[in-house]
Amino acid sequence: MMDLDHVKIAVVGLGYVGLPLALAFARDRPVTGFDISEKRVTDLQAGTDTTLATTADELRGTPNLTFTTDPAGMAQANVYIITVPTPIDAFKRPDLDPLLSASRSVAATLSKGDTVIYESTVYPGATEEDCVPVLEEVSGLRLNEDFFVGYSPERINPGDKVNTLETITKVTSGSTPEAARFVDALYGSIITAGTHLAPTIRVAEAAKVIENTQRDINIALMNEFALIFGRLGVNTLDVLAAAGTKWNFLPFRPGLVGGHCIGVDPYYLTHKAKAVGYDAEIVLSGRKINDAMGGFIAKQMIRAMILKSIQIKDSRVLLMGLTFKENCPDLRNTRVIDLLTELQSFGMKVDVHDPWADPKEAKSAYGISLVEPEQGAYDGIIVPVCHGEFLAMSDAAMRALAKPNHVIYDVKGALPQVTADLSL
Repeated sequence: MMDLDHVKIAVVGLGYVGLPLALAFARDRPVTGFDISEKRVTDLQAGTDTTLATTADELRGTPNLTFTTDPAGMAQANVYIITVPTPIDAFKRPDLDPLLSASRSVAATLSKGDTVIYESTVYPGATEEDCVPVLEEVSGLRLNEDFFVGYSPERINPGDKVNTLETITKVTSGSTPEAARFVDALYGSIITAGTHLAPTIRVAEAAKVIENTQRDINIALMNEFALIFGRLGVNTLDVLAAAGTKWNFLPFRPGLVGGHCIGVDPYYLTHKAKAVGYDAEIVLSGRKINDAMGGFIAKQMIRAMILKSIQIKDSRVLLMGLTFKENCPDLRNTRVIDLLTELQSFGMKVDVHDPWADPKEAKSAYGISLVEPEQGAYDGIIVPVCHGEFLAMSDAAMRALAKPNHVIYDVKGALPQVTADLSL
């Protein structure tokens, strides 16, 4: 394996995962950042990061980092790190197209002695069974004879300025013991929290996919509690506050579950489980509950409005928040869309306001035109995403957006200064 002093890195995919990684490595060595989006590369070259993961000063102050949309621009690299998305399709099946396309681009410039590291979330076996054959076919090289692979799953939490790349323990692995030690040492050079060297690539892949599956199931349990307590007329958050006084009660909360990880990764595990003859009942049950929460919230809202004698058809409702989580511009797999669609199916007119979301992305991805709220215009207000701007609003400021007779639904029960009519 090569010496760390001679490493030249290409990071493939410059989103929430790839860009922070490229910046971290570029502090000490040359890094080429590759992305297929010309706009993304142009923005980064101009010092603009729409993900808000970094600043213009940091981008301009990292001379070792260059950006390109030309795969040939990666030819000088001897370590390739692939950080592209791994989404699901309309039938909730893993979509490896971005990963395999990135593998083909890397394979076109792969040379003897190089190492390819994957960070994208996959099911156990995907690196060696799906990606390596592409690398071998396109490059004409052989794994563990001419090149090596590693897997080190990303643990980026978009919008989190405390738990950052360097402060989160990094799981590493490689296709041979020597390759594994090289991958571990490479990441160890930037990760202050330390690394965990997994015994095999499959173990590292499995560890990643269950991290988010565990969170998904725990949130699903809280959502099921909300479904039950809602029918019993008991406040779920009051119940959780009381139960939370026990030392080993886990502090999960009900809510919409979207995003690029928790709402997607479990399907990678269940897909592989089915391929080996096992139906993952608990995992799929959790997914079913979480995917249905948008409809449940909409129906709760409609019932509350009816009880206040508010006509449903043609009523105006304001959704405050579109991103999949608070204080983050990430719109990927946001489940606020389920809530919006359900409300519209009842003939309601829905405005969406989000100070963090990119209006162009909202329009292109979901056909939604973001608005500034109108004063005194709404029969109902729903806050599914607790951005800081909303948390800072007073009860009077929130109600000033509504008509005299209205319903306010604080989905997560997180608005400290607002006395909402509903919460999960």
